[in-house]
Amino acid sequence: MIKPSADTTVVSRPRRRRPPLAAAVVQSLATAIVLGEYPPGTALPSAEELGEAYEVSRTVIREATTTLAEKGLVATRQGWGTVVLGQDQWSLLDPLVLDALFQREDRLVYLDNLIEIRTTLECAMATRAAGRIDEEQSAALAAKLDELAGLIDDPEAYSRADIEFHEIIHRASQDAFGRAIVSSVQGKAVRSPQYSGDPTREDIELTHEGHARVAAAVLAGDGDAAAETMREHITSSWARRRPADVPDAQQA
Repeated sequence: MIKPSADTTVVSRPRRRRPPLAAAVVQSLATAIVLGEYPPGTALPSAEELGEAYEVSRTVIREATTTLAEKGLVATRQGWGTVVLGQDQWSLLDPLVLDALFQREDRLVYLDNLIEIRTTLECAMATRAAGRIDEEQSAALAAKLDELAGLIDDPEAYSRADIEFHEIIHRASQDAFGRAIVSSVQGKAVRSPQYSGDPTREDIELTHEGHARVAAAVLAGDGDAAAETMREHITSSWARRRPADVPDAQQA
């Protein structure tokens, strides 16, 4: 009798590759939908009209609308055609949807929400990291803090190293889902000038002090302090970057 293989490696299903033309149409239509050019409940132009507008075949348009449906942006309705769905149906963590959300006029609402998500997840990850960080990660965190100290006069370089500092803590936490969510959402947000802001040297110095407090708590293995210092760091840094003349999401 043949024994079953001991190899339990899970073979993932190959991802369906989109033709380049269809991908371009998807990006354009997804952005138009999220920005409100096609309001919920309205129908997209016919396949023939879209084909003429994008100078592609109906097959490409069908492929594109199938992808939009997979993202929760549209659905086919008998007698109506392809109808735009409400935001509660959208796959908000989809990269194309996220990218468009941070281009909207009301993007600060979503940026505020991102800060809330980051605070919740990163405080928990800081607590976990304080209890799980190993020697190699501890050394990497201390080294990154030293690197940050030398970049205070270079806002762009400091911003890049800032993200790497947080990623070390995320990895040490061993929270795969939390790390993936923060990376996915923040990866799109950082391209928004309203998220990154225009920090002064004083702003960066204050941010660095926050980093130092977070690192000290994590390296000391103090989970409660790690969570509290992370909360203060994220919220205070956002308060300094956020446009002062726009009400926050809770007041909007």
